[in-house]
Amino acid sequence: MTLSIMTSTLASGAVEISPSGEIDVENAYTVKDAVADQLADNRPERIELNMQDVTFIDSVGISLLLTTRERLKELGGSISVTNASGMTLRTLQTSGVYDVLTKGT
Repeated sequence: MTLSIMTSTLASGAVEISPSGEIDVENAYTVKDAVADQLADNRPERIELNMQDVTFIDSVGISLLLTTRERLKELGGSISVTNASGMTLRTLQTSGVYDVLTKGT
């Protein structure tokens, strides 16, 4: 399955990145590239990763989210996962990273 990415700026000034599809070993780089593009272009203090339309995430995708979180912290910013549901929500909860990724700190 392909993964598409939409980005927008929220009223709060945060950048929202909204992937749609599956985040897995085949395409996790797409999310990484979307975050890198935002950092290069806008240098936002906060990124919200809207997972509403993500139907699946594997360990590579989770690893990407955690390393991206650490990178943004180093730069003085934050990222948080929002609107995770279904299989994506269960996977994040089962792997023990849901709270870390939804707090945005």
